[in-house]
Amino acid sequence: MNKAVIDLEVHENRTSLAKKRAGTSVNAYLVLKQGNNVLFQLRKNTGYCDGMWGFVAGHVEDGESATAGMIREVHEEIGIHLVSSEIKVVHVMHRKTNRLNVDVCFECQLMDREIRNIEPEKCEMLEFFPLEKLPSNMIEYNAAALQSILRGECYSEYGWRN
Repeated sequence: MNKAVIDLEVHENRTSLAKKRAGTSVNAYLVLKQGNNVLFQLRKNTGYCDGMWGFVAGHVEDGESATAGMIREVHEEIGIHLVSSEIKVVHVMHRKTNRLNVDVCFECQLMDREIRNIEPEKCEMLEFFPLEKLPSNMIEYNAAALQSILRGECYSEYGWRN
């Protein structure tokens, strides 16, 4: 048997023994602050968490960095143009639902820009809430991420059973 055939057989055996790697959705969230207030959007007609308040957010697309995805989503959803130097990562959440998610939470201070509801078909309204008086019908993992951020924690896990 020649060396190429042996190398191929060894590679196939290692591959068949290897653990399956996780397919993961990367999502970007914006904690947009105006003083001590945070912006939330009231979701509607999306089929996911409709009637609940959540951060401006979206899925990172193939070939896109989390930062670029966040900048794109912010422009698509609330009409403001951000540059990467205006946002910083404040938290990462590894979250399990019917799939695996890596949620990257960015923070930004709103300065002299008008936000607009660009997607009224998906967003009932935009509203700033004081950190001391957050809405009760907030998306649960957004609330958990925000609490972690307020405690200064850079990483958390959600949806895993121990």
